[in-house]
Amino acid sequence: MSRRRWDCGTVIVRREVLGLELGPLPVEPDPGRRVWFGYPVHIVEDHDDALVSYVGPGAEFGFVDGTWPTATGVHPWRDRVRWEGHGCLMVQRPDDLFAVWHYWHGPDRRFLCWYINFQAPFHRTAIGYDTQDFELDMLVFPDGRWSFKDREVLADRVSEGQLSQGIVDHVVELGDQIADEVSAGHLRWDQSWTEWAAPPAWRDADLPAGWDATSR
Repeated sequence: MSRRRWDCGTVIVRREVLGLELGPLPVEPDPGRRVWFGYPVHIVEDHDDALVSYVGPGAEFGFVDGTWPTATGVHPWRDRVRWEGHGCLMVQRPDDLFAVWHYWHGPDRRFLCWYINFQAPFHRTAIGYDTQDFELDMLVFPDGRWSFKDREVLADRVSEGQLSQGIVDHVVELGDQIADEVSAGHLRWDQSWTEWAAPPAWRDADLPAGWDATSR
């Protein structure tokens, strides 16, 4: 598939799929991959160093029916309809196994934390980009505090068939490396995005028809 670039403000679809963690991580998704979750995002920047996208308040959530390899058989966010609260800015560099999500809080939109979402490198599609969530997350606060989230359930995701043991081992090792860096006062991501704010119109985006077609 040819390289696509999106202009600032373009609305595309971010999809979560299963079946990307083959290889170690193939450039092309496995033909048997399955889309199970998606939502519209606005493009902030798209260049060689990073893809920066933003899910705004009220962005529509879409889920694909079926039985999935989770404890409940559905996506963990299945009961949600749209993104609530402030929007979230997501920065991912090509080939990185994580994206840096930026969260703000309260009426004054105070920066709350960086949320390190471990996920597959993004794969561009005709309507946006695909990734696979690797379950492990890490919260990093401006004062240097940090904590892992969902590390205790990784073994369950392997037994359910959602993730391979090889991916889990790799992601845990990467998480430990980042934790050591944060403890030493080093952040490997651009901290200036904490001051960014979206245009007011970037909200209430809807999913396009056919967003969940696997062949996209």
